[in-house]
Amino acid sequence: IFIDEIDAVGRHRGAGLGGGHDEREQTLNQLLVEMDGFDGKEGIIVIAATNRPDVLDPALLRPGRFDRQVVVPLPDVRGREQILKVHMRKVPLGDDVKPSVIARGTPGFSGADLANLVNEAALFAARGNNKTVNMQEFERAKDKIMMGAERKSMVIGEKEKELTAYHEAGHAIVGRLVPDHDPVYKVSIIPRGRALGVTMFLPEEDRYSHSKQHLESNISSLFGGRIAEEMIFGPDKVTTGASNDIERATELARNMVTKWGLSDKLGPLAYSEDEGEVFLGRSVTQHKNLSDETAHAIEEEIRHFIDRNYNRAKMLLEENIEKLHTMAKALVKYETIDSSQIDAIMAGQEPGPPEDWTDDDDQDQGTSNGVIDKEGQTGTIGGPAGQH
Repeated sequence: IFIDEIDAVGRHRGAGLGGGHDEREQTLNQLLVEMDGFDGKEGIIVIAATNRPDVLDPALLRPGRFDRQVVVPLPDVRGREQILKVHMRKVPLGDDVKPSVIARGTPGFSGADLANLVNEAALFAARGNNKTVNMQEFERAKDKIMMGAERKSMVIGEKEKELTAYHEAGHAIVGRLVPDHDPVYKVSIIPRGRALGVTMFLPEEDRYSHSKQHLESNISSLFGGRIAEEMIFGPDKVTTGASNDIERATELARNMVTKWGLSDKLGPLAYSEDEGEVFLGRSVTQHKNLSDETAHAIEEEIRHFIDRNYNRAKMLLEENIEKLHTMAKALVKYETIDSSQIDAIMAGQEPGPPEDWTDDDDQDQGTSNGVIDKEGQTGTIGGPAGQH
């Protein structure tokens, strides 16, 4: 017997308002009784799956019930390669396709993501009337999954297009210059999914933990877009495009102080609020275990992390203003640039056109270009492995 999402009925008892008599708790009680009723002769094995083992009732996990727990994490690079090989059996592959290369470029992808990657690549090949699926199709499929589908029909004005280019270039340049940051994979001002401008960072290997330096570098790169807007267009022209960047940077800084103990002033203590009982509604049971003085100190430390990394990003962009102009011009012209072009820009050279660039593309400019995401829809930084 397989029960999926066991936490729907197996959540810790005592969380509801029914005093132990609501339907969910009665269902759990009956499930426990039925599981105890099996004996070894009946040959019945009960298996359940959940993404929230921490909220399960302890009675479910006692010996004789679900006494063996198997953790199924996201696949590592070798696992991704093997999963890709299984799904690639169904499609004709070109000679240039290497599963090991694709596996290294997809950290954080689940098995379902990889199956979708192969399927999307096959669709791209079919639309192009190709008999085989080549590496180019896999790259386009990866971009679609990590950054969203292109919305080329969206008509954007030249001013907003230029503003987007500077915003995304600000993210990319700061990300390249701060220490212990994931490498810049691709920058685009083509609207994709809900994001209308995208800067993608891709780790070189799987990350299982994050250093304080890495987290602070992420905060700096998140502010790169807003700072670039302010430097180029003035403080009165800063847009709402950075709203989600600010939200994510603040969340990172708050977790560094309250959850991960990375504040020198407050030390290695956890100040996170109790999440409360989901079935009562978080606002009903959520409570603080902090004094007003401690809460004020926490806010000061969050402000300290934000200010320090905001100022660092601003200094880096001021020192590399010419590279910011060069990258923004390249984005306006090509709409999407990859790591090789970014390397050329950071080396003080003029970037060449993308590999699939044609002269016809130059005539299509101005009709389908990205803007900075408006309220709550800022350009994404990172993919499944590090989407910001």
